[in-house]
Amino acid sequence: MNVRNCKKCGKLFNYMSGMPICPACKDAAEKQFQGVKKFIRENPRADIKDIVEECGVERMQIQQWIREERLEFTDDSPIKLPCEGCGAMIKSGKFCEHCKNTMAKNLSNAIDKPKVEAPKPAKKPEHENKMRFLDRH
Repeated sequence: MNVRNCKKCGKLFNYMSGMPICPACKDAAEKQFQGVKKFIRENPRADIKDIVEECGVERMQIQQWIREERLEFTDDSPIKLPCEGCGAMIKSGKFCEHCKNTMAKNLSNAIDKPKVEAPKPAKKPEHENKMRFLDRH
């Protein structure tokens, strides 16, 4: 059993995996998320400042949901975050498409691909071309 203190409220709880927050705080965060999601649907041109003021959610929490790709915005939305690779402005996630493609290419190049060897010609048994003697008794 892994018992920890909740990072938000400080209560002890049985930790399983993920963020070290208790079930009550997880439920509260999920309710906040649903409220933010509803507000964004109703106000697609709102910026982060408007969402923070209207929903009472911390700016860092909204940015985390965007990085986790739980929140995504339309192309005309003023909300964008910098790509963690090159700094280009993106709507959701951590990396822009260019950086994702570059990382995927680098990873595939880093993995040793099995080399296909040309089949070797079959060797004839050594005794096939030699002179043979019959045992005489």
